[in-house]
Amino acid sequence: MKLRVCILGSTGSIGTQALEVIRLNSDRFDVVALSCSGKSCELFLKQVEEFEPLAVATVSECSQLSGVRVFTGPDANERLIEEVEADIYLVALSGTSGIMPTYKAAATGKRIALANKESLVSAGRFIVERARLFGTEIIPVDSEHSAIFQCLLGQDTDAVKRIILTASGGPFLNIPVEQLKQVSPEDALKHPCWNMGPKVTVDSATMMNKGLEVIEARWLFGLPPESIEVVVHPQAIVHSMVEFWDGSIMAQLGTPDMRIPISFALGYPFRVPSGVKSLNFYNLCLTFEKPDTQKFPLLDLAYRALEREDVLPVILNAANEVAVNAFLERRIAFTDIPKVVEMCMDGLSDREVSSIEDVLRLHEESVSTALEIVGG
Repeated sequence: MKLRVCILGSTGSIGTQALEVIRLNSDRFDVVALSCSGKSCELFLKQVEEFEPLAVATVSECSQLSGVRVFTGPDANERLIEEVEADIYLVALSGTSGIMPTYKAAATGKRIALANKESLVSAGRFIVERARLFGTEIIPVDSEHSAIFQCLLGQDTDAVKRIILTASGGPFLNIPVEQLKQVSPEDALKHPCWNMGPKVTVDSATMMNKGLEVIEARWLFGLPPESIEVVVHPQAIVHSMVEFWDGSIMAQLGTPDMRIPISFALGYPFRVPSGVKSLNFYNLCLTFEKPDTQKFPLLDLAYRALEREDVLPVILNAANEVAVNAFLERRIAFTDIPKVVEMCMDGLSDREVSSIEDVLRLHEESVSTALEIVGG
């Protein structure tokens, strides 16, 4: 019997690669629902034509859609989840737009294949508690968290000493810190290893992506911040590691290709073909180094955010989204991104969060504050 898959964010980098994996495993998976932001209408129409889902969701309407149930509007993804039953909900939406759909999917009792960092960064407590209440499993799609998940399979979690998130270091790893002020959006989007969307690629260049992953790992694996470490690994072959109290370290290795963690999240507990070529070990050299938090201060800010884990990560995430967008639009310098984030965290740190609604309100307040700072 085929597994029914709903892909939220099907036209993005993760969504399109997920459809590649599904195309390769058409005997295992059936696409029952797709959604997109409406910015890639032509691609979305082709996906709908090929995979013939029962329903689709678009934030802005694709007028040519016909012969399929269509949900539109700001809550289109949530209504799609509510109305169309699936076995797997792949959340590949960009930014904070993934929070409420993930929260909604957490009540289905089905699987969430989670490729949206911001959901757990901003609302980790509420989503994890809701998933636990309804028996919903969350399988991470981030390569690092997928690696940790795989290393922990069959292990006693009480035996874990620490988890080690690997970071490629992005395109500016070897650039002197004094040159960072002059780098352009085009420079930041030239990732040396991974093929990702623009926001995630800039986050990699600032190492904010690793900061977000530290916060995400705290909720996924239930470990305190001091048990989550980051190491720079430019080759991006070792995707992350787990050290146990006996001194053993387990690592997951592979070609830097997102189809591997996508195929794992879709096929778990079985492994299905991903279409990725085998790793070539010959002439392979693996190096590791300590992250330079003076050069990339956002990583330290992420650890600081966990001091008030229900509040500060919301501000950190929202301010970063605004700052990254301002940088991509050439309104601020690359080195201004952490300054905007820190100013927002300092200015809004006295807020309180006790519900998912509070998360959304604080997000909006943080966005407004960040927009004032960047002048837009």
